[in-house]
Amino acid sequence: MAEKRAHHAAKAKHCVFLFMNGGPSQVDTFDPKPMLKKHDGKPYTGDAKVGSNGRAVGHLMASPFEFKKHGQSGLEISSLFPHTARHADDLCVIRSMHADTAAHASGCLQMNTGSIFIGKPSLGSWLSYGLGTTNQNLPGFVVMTDPRGGPIGSASNWTAGYMPAAYQGTLFRSGGSPLLDLATPEGTSDRTQRRSLDLLRSLNEEHLKMHPEETELMARIESYELAYRMQTEAMSTVDVELEDAVTREMYGLNDPRTADFGRKCLITRRLIEKGVRFIQLYSGGGHIEDTWDGHNDCITNHTLHAGETDKPIAALIADLKRTGLWDETLLVWGGEFGRTPTSEGVGKPGRDHDWHGFSMWMAGAGVKGGQAIGATDELGFKAVEDRCHVSDLHATVLHLMGIDHTRLSFPHQGLNQRLTGVEERHVITKALA
Repeated sequence: MAEKRAHHAAKAKHCVFLFMNGGPSQVDTFDPKPMLKKHDGKPYTGDAKVGSNGRAVGHLMASPFEFKKHGQSGLEISSLFPHTARHADDLCVIRSMHADTAAHASGCLQMNTGSIFIGKPSLGSWLSYGLGTTNQNLPGFVVMTDPRGGPIGSASNWTAGYMPAAYQGTLFRSGGSPLLDLATPEGTSDRTQRRSLDLLRSLNEEHLKMHPEETELMARIESYELAYRMQTEAMSTVDVELEDAVTREMYGLNDPRTADFGRKCLITRRLIEKGVRFIQLYSGGGHIEDTWDGHNDCITNHTLHAGETDKPIAALIADLKRTGLWDETLLVWGGEFGRTPTSEGVGKPGRDHDWHGFSMWMAGAGVKGGQAIGATDELGFKAVEDRCHVSDLHATVLHLMGIDHTRLSFPHQGLNQRLTGVEERHVITKALA
């Protein structure tokens, strides 16, 4: 996959999406609400059915986490993130995000593909299609999931959809070999393997001539070649033991709580050094309490998952600065939606889904840090000021990567399809440096 020319000068060469699977609560993370504390325990008098699937919500529930101002900017961040808070002046928090669905499966799809329906290309696929790759020995789009399980929808979240399958994300394991069966079989010489691949390619290309519509066959041909080239470079790239002890400690690799996500973050920095375009890391997977989906006890849930990710993310930011990669790397943090400022039920410290208003943050290349954009209402239910749709976020990511979202299209079913769809969407200009 060759590198392609951008529409305009790019601020970022790489994008890292830190996906907090399950839906982090905005009022417990990056959107402080004094009025929620004032009215804690009182019945909610607004729309009675704003929870997921129209369920009635419980009483108002203040955040148990303390918000403090950090950095020269005074950006308010929850005590859940003491390490990330040290980089407050780098963060652009968008407090007015909103989506179109309350369900995890369709929410993850929309955050990843721009659509609540299955079968659309993901953000990483659009970037691969629009920009190609700079390193022919590694995938241009890498995904690393949580060892407890993948997000609902699994590969639908990093699919190429109706594009050629070569643009889909490559799932890396964060431990051991990045891909199963990547190593050359024992007793097989490089020459023998090369001859076998050449024969397979010849046979597959002959079959492709008879069935040109089978894009997955071309992807399979290219995947064999990529796997062959990856055998050396991929193995060394994910080998974090090549890093010094200080770096491994900085990412939390010596702590069982942070070791997995820290390893993924460290591998991410190494992938960026190798020119990988788009990397997506998932925190949370599998059972409900193994994600950020804090229905039963949001306090315990968020303490767990923030504790697993905070130090590694802060380390990634610091390391990108140390290695000179910060000014060419865009970071995006968030989940598929937020959570209600009410309790799930009487006496139950959980929160339901809230897609009407939630928080995400961006940082790095081309981003104006040390600020919060937009606002939810005084209780944190709905975005009311400078509202930013999921597709506006996508338009902004593409813009920072050098792509005009209105010009990037792919012909499918007689239409020029776009990541941001047919509705009018806008780059979040206030987020730009």
